[in-house]
Amino acid sequence: MNVKTHTALHVLKGAVQKVLKAKWTASVWVEGSDGRLTVQHDQKPTPQELQDIEKEANYEIQANHPVKEVVMGREKAEELWGDAIYDLFPIPEGIRNLKIVIIENWNINACKEEHTKTTGEVGKIVLTKVRFRDKKQLLELSFSTIDLERQS
Repeated sequence: MNVKTHTALHVLKGAVQKVLKAKWTASVWVEGSDGRLTVQHDQKPTPQELQDIEKEANYEIQANHPVKEVVMGREKAEELWGDAIYDLFPIPEGIRNLKIVIIENWNINACKEEHTKTTGEVGKIVLTKVRFRDKKQLLELSFSTIDLERQS
């Protein structure tokens, strides 16, 4: 799994939460520099909202905030952050320790994958396709990450 693109999922989710107030992730997919974040949402976003999501995500990347990983007991994590650390795909009950990924004031999530050390390492996020599945109330945001160091 591409670490930059996977970290971009967390950055993008923070932007989606900020702009659309969508809380629950239904699925994620990463291949190379491309990814897709699927969230539970009740309506198709406007073109302005989509523009705002991309803009907010890239502001967070430009801010170059630390991406922290903390391993702790599940009960302690739930005590600190409640269900905000979870997605719609459950973590088996038998798992007692969780790796929590924290981008301060942006995204917090239980996640077993590897991540960049800062948001700035992601480069840039460009939304490439949006699909709203009305019957399932799911919003799929496909994106690519661009390595700004290679672009210059």
